[in-house]
Amino acid sequence: MNRLKNNLVVVALCLLCLIVMAVFYISGGFLGKSRSEETDNNDHLIMVGISQLGSESVWRTANTESVQQALSKENGYFPIFNNARQNQENQIKAIRGYISQKVDYIVFAPVTETGWDTVLMEAKNAGIPVILMDRTVDVEDDSLYVTRVGSDMHEEGKKAGMWLEEELRDKGRFDEDINIVILTGNKGSSAEIGRTGGFAEIKNKHKNWHVLEEVDADFTTSKGKEEMRRLLAKYSDIDVVVSQNDDMTFGALEAIRDAGKTTGDGGDIVIISFDSCKEALELVRDGIINVDIECNPLQGQYISDVIKALERGEEIRKEYIVDENVFTKSNVEGYINDRTY
Repeated sequence: MNRLKNNLVVVALCLLCLIVMAVFYISGGFLGKSRSEETDNNDHLIMVGISQLGSESVWRTANTESVQQALSKENGYFPIFNNARQNQENQIKAIRGYISQKVDYIVFAPVTETGWDTVLMEAKNAGIPVILMDRTVDVEDDSLYVTRVGSDMHEEGKKAGMWLEEELRDKGRFDEDINIVILTGNKGSSAEIGRTGGFAEIKNKHKNWHVLEEVDADFTTSKGKEEMRRLLAKYSDIDVVVSQNDDMTFGALEAIRDAGKTTGDGGDIVIISFDSCKEALELVRDGIINVDIECNPLQGQYISDVIKALERGEEIRKEYIVDENVFTKSNVEGYINDRTY
């Protein structure tokens, strides 16, 4: 009988503890906030659906981190993040999900330029402003998005071509036949279209510049190495490699070294790269990459500034171009230590 009484007392104490814990939890005794208070706090945040196109490069990782830091809860946002893994259907699905969640804004870096009219019209009809990040879209009605924050990819391509003009002039090779291969990123992306078109604008002024081949290397190191190895086996007289991002450049450099050739100032092959991540800038300093055209991934604060301006009811521009540079051995040293990506 005593044992039964003791057991009943233990059970009663356990039930009492559970009741006390439940009361503390509901009142915020453990977390400092009740569930209703947490919900109310989130209601004061700006909900932003973010669709990143992938994680294919060092540049893309830095771009993602920049956006996540700027659009954080500490800064007044409730971010919902999605990685499309280089697939447009994944991205369209994510955007439709954001529409159904009734987010305040949608921010996305489009995988390709085309194919967005329908889903962006759905966002517009739902009254959700869309901000393009990094890349752009080709739509019939540009009111389907409110603005774009990113780089001028066409101008980047032109900068590469203009640098090559000056380099050939300085080296006394301006009138020589110059054989070029181009490693592009994903076909149909803004980066590929802009950089290819910008470089072609300069190339077309020089009949002695010959593009031997232009190949899609996916913006990745492995594909850059694979395609460069194939190109070296096919062409014995490559003078210039134009690589549309640093990751492909890293792969191309491996293939070139494996083939017993040299790069950089005084080397067998001139290397033109894009993005300007820290590792690439170190190779510019060391004379392995000739020039790196900057594409600035730190776009998060620009996007936050745009959203805050929209929240205040201010007019905004249709496009915001981030600050960028052209790096060669002569000017790169002062930038390397401060590079965070």
